[in-house]
Parts: sequence; structure tokens; C-alpha cells
Amino acid sequence: MAPSDGIVDLLVLGGGTAGIVGAKTAAGFGARTVLVEQERTGGDCLWTGCVPSKTLLSAAAQARSRRLAGGGETDFFAVRERIATAIQCIEPVDTPEALEDAGVEVLSGHVSFTGPGTAVLNGQVLRFRQALIATGGEPSRPGIPGLDPARTVTSETVWDLASLPARLAIVGGGPIACELGQAFARLGADVTMVVRSRILPKETPEAVDIIRASLKADGVTILEKSSISHATSPAEGHRLHLKDGTTVDADTVLLAAGRTPRTTGIGLEHVGVHLDDRGRVLTNQHMQTTNPLIWAAGDVTAHPQFTHLAGVHASVAASNAVLGVRRRISPVIPRVTYTSPEVAAVTSGESGQLVTSRTVWHSHLDRAVTEDRTEGFTELLVGPGGRVLGGTIVGPRAGESLAELSLAVHKKLTTSDIAGTTHAYPTYSDGVWNAAVLDVRERLKSPLARNAVKGLATLRRLALDARRISSKPGTRPQPDAQH
Repeated sequence: MAPSDGIVDLLVLGGGTAGIVGAKTAAGFGARTVLVEQERTGGDCLWTGCVPSKTLLSAAAQARSRRLAGGGETDFFAVRERIATAIQCIEPVDTPEALEDAGVEVLSGHVSFTGPGTAVLNGQVLRFRQALIATGGEPSRPGIPGLDPARTVTSETVWDLASLPARLAIVGGGPIACELGQAFARLGADVTMVVRSRILPKETPEAVDIIRASLKADGVTILEKSSISHATSPAEGHRLHLKDGTTVDADTVLLAAGRTPRTTGIGLEHVGVHLDDRGRVLTNQHMQTTNPLIWAAGDVTAHPQFTHLAGVHASVAASNAVLGVRRRISPVIPRVTYTSPEVAAVTSGESGQLVTSRTVWHSHLDRAVTEDRTEGFTELLVGPGGRVLGGTIVGPRAGESLAELSLAVHKKLTTSDIAGTTHAYPTYSDGVWNAAVLDVRERLKSPLARNAVKGLATLRRLALDARRISSKPGTRPQPDAQH
């Protein structure tokens, strides 16, 4: 199928989250929008990322519960079927038909820029006014001497495993590695993680300590500050040789050491779109590339690689492109690692301010106590005047509790705003409220605040004494100053 004659208002390269959101946003504004996808719409999130991984984590948690209750081994085929069902349930909202219903023309094939305002698709020239690059990223494959890449799996191909690997080695220690490592361990695999630095390097040491202990409790062996020198292939599987002389034997090796943006072969050199030293498309705060008529969003850019961020950034880009407005992306970026317990954090993107940390450990959080899940905490980062600048939550459903904290950071709320809001009890989100109350109480202990409170109390005492005296028998009542 080819677009009808005429110029396209917005040409979208890629049918993942960023491409879909950007295309629908543009079409919703009445722009003639064409989306080109080389494989299948839905992107990594639907097919190999968010949906399958969270389904796997849920199945693994249930398998752990059954095992603790004396149940048998997990049926890996049933797990695969459950993942397929989840994808099938969510897929319809990302199909070409759904996009076309929203006013987007969907084309299939490889598209490449050929010059200002022109691109070629399957040998046919497309003319466009503006374009949105949303080609995403793919798992990196670190070069390990002796390790055949064709015999390894990544976060994209691990779903093709027909059976549960008895021994799984994971190269990497980020969120994907930790989530999949814990899931496969709970399903019954013998999992070893080889991590060059430490797991979850973006999270606080306190959060990492809890996740590390949880992974080990599920049977995961974690080799931090370890590097692989080379690999060999014994009779079965793989053998990873570490630089300290130790070895790791595995039936399957999962490479989870970052992602690489998909920018090769799309003709960026013909339209003046620049990349950074890691091959990511450079954008400004409006999601505009070095070519003012070409925009970018999602994993192809230098921004953190989160599905929610890709969608928001694509909406900003499409709005600016079609309407000519100057919307800016928010520096507030929430993130969640869906291990058990979860790790959720948000930052304001600001720096240079004096920050105070207020932490409530979940051993003092009533809902955590009732659930017997006290291995966690809620930490608020508080700036001048009690303004909430960020925080970290570790615990069950921490991602849900993070929503309030993200809103507080975005809207520049203070701990007094949170403390003064009635919260349901008992919930895990009480951690945010309790930490806010803690900050308010601590700030009231400052000399200035103590003197102010003391002064108000004194004035109130004097007013009550005056009213009491004026109310004695034989004394004419004085009108209340408040009336």
C-alpha cells in the first residue's frame, strides 16, 4: 500500500510505543500522518519487553508460592502460553488497523531519508514536510572471544526458548538482568549473573542491598565486579572464563548488557541529523534533532529507555511538529525495576540544591507489617522550604506508590502538601505520607520554627486568658474579635 498523492505532514519511522503515540497525536490534530514499520507494530514493549517480562515475573512469583506450599515443578510450556495470551490480549490496540482507525496511514517496509523532505520506501519516493524518528533500539551484543552470538539469547530472543534452561548465565546487572534472573530462578533454573560493576548501578546502595539479598534468597548467584575474558564450548552449553580465573558453566547465556539505537541505514547523513558518540540521535528539550524539521523520540535518543518516557516524548515531538508550539519535555523521570520487591525512583533533574533525605523503613509501615513484607523503605529527597525533589521506594507495588511522589516532584509540591493530604490506611503509600510527616516535624524543630510556634502558642494563651477574665460574673462580655 502506498500513500495517496501529495505530501505527508508527518512521516513516522517506527511502529513501537514512540511511533504509535507520535502518529496518533499528529493524526488527532488533523495532520496527514504516515507511519512506516519494517516488521510489526507494537514494538519491543508489546512483543519482547514490558508485556512478556511482567507476565513472566507474575508466573514466576506464583511458581515460588506453589513451591513454598509444597507444590511441584512449573510447567514452562504453560508459562509460555500465558505470555502469548497476554500479548494477544493487548495487541489489538497497537495493530495497523487500530492506527488506521485513528487516521494514520500505515506502510510496511524499510524507509530511508534521501534528502531534505524526501525518503524512499521499497523503491518509492515519499515526500514529507516533517518526520519523527522512532526506530527504537536493540539489545547490545558485547564481543566475548569464543562466544558464538548465534548460540546466545537476548531480551528479544529469550522468549523463543522451548524449555526452561537448567543453567542460565546472565551477562549484565541492570533492570532487565535482575528481573529476568529472578524470574528464571523462581521458575527453577540455576541462575548466575556476571556483573562488571554492581547490580542496578543507578539505584541507591540501600536499595541495591535489599534487591541483592532478595535475588540470593531466590537462588541467584551474583558475581559483581567480574569481567569475562573469553568463552569456550564444552560438550554441552557454554563455559565463561572470568578474569579472576573462575569459570561459569551454563546451558544458555543471556546477554543483558545494554541496548543499541537503531540508526543504521535510515539515511540520517542525508538530512543533517547528528548522533552522539554512542550512536544515539541528539535532540533538544523540544525533541527536535539537529535538523529543525525532523524530530525523534524513544530508545533511539539519548534519553532513558523507558516505554512511558518514549510515549510522552513522542507526544511532545508530534505536538511541536504539527502545531508549531514549543512544548518542553519534563525533567521528572520516574523509573521502576520490577523485581521482588520492586525498586521505584524519581528525580527532578535539578542539581545544586541542598537536599535532605527523609527515610521511613517499612519495618515501621503498618501495611508492610501486616503483609510480612518489611524488607523495604521509602525515602524522600527534600529541598529548601520542604519542596519534594525526588525519592526512592523499595517494596511490593513500589511503582504504584511512586505515582504520588512523581506528581509531587512535577508540581513542585512540598512535604507539607503531602502531610496535609488525608491518605487511606493501611497502604504501602503510607510510606510517602509518613516520610513527609517526618520532614515537617523535623523542620518544626528548627530555631526559627520553634520560636514562631512558641510565639503563636503564647498569643493564643493570652487571648484565652483575656476571654476567661472577661467572662467572669459581673463583667460585661466582650465581642469575639473573630466575629
